[in-house]
Amino acid sequence: MFIEKGYKETTMLDIIREAGVSAGTFQNIFRTKDGVLTELVNVMFDNQFSTAESIVGGSSDPVLLYSVELAVQMTLAELNENLRQIYVEAYTQPKINEYICQKTSSELYKLFGGIMPQYSESDFYESDIGNAGIMRAYMARPCDKYFTLERKLEKLLRMTLNSFDIPKDKQNQVVDYVDSLDIRSIADGVMQKLFETLAMKFDFSLA
Repeated sequence: MFIEKGYKETTMLDIIREAGVSAGTFQNIFRTKDGVLTELVNVMFDNQFSTAESIVGGSSDPVLLYSVELAVQMTLAELNENLRQIYVEAYTQPKINEYICQKTSSELYKLFGGIMPQYSESDFYESDIGNAGIMRAYMARPCDKYFTLERKLEKLLRMTLNSFDIPKDKQNQVVDYVDSLDIRSIADGVMQKLFETLAMKFDFSLA
């Protein structure tokens, strides 16, 4: 229902009615509305880097993969206001944000380990705490005619890549690559697949 109505507009009663279970059963499984959000975020972040791999055609460049993943995630929030609400709420809720940072830092440690051996998993985790704050702030602020999606993505990529001391020439390379993509169409395709996955898992209609 978060996808259909938005996180803020969905009530516990809405969820219980849609699920067709008693309030007691619901609370035994999820406990709160935030419990449903946690389950939803688990699905959304489950294959975040494999999606980026499919977009870049199997490239093993970790900086490129990470940059494309960030760009797609940010663009998803711009394409759908209900997704924006879900992402912003996920990056706001302490327990869910912690899950995102833990999962992302583990993936980054595996992804960047070969080119950044001086970084421990803890280093990636500490950097991702700050990067998650950047993601939340940029997702919460919709694009307009001045702060376009293209400008937002470039700012996002440069700030996050700076946190890992990625050289400026490499930053320029990946920013140019992302700018060359039809990122809106790509993100729309990702969004449709995401909705299909969520529809199967949570049994709601996309009609």
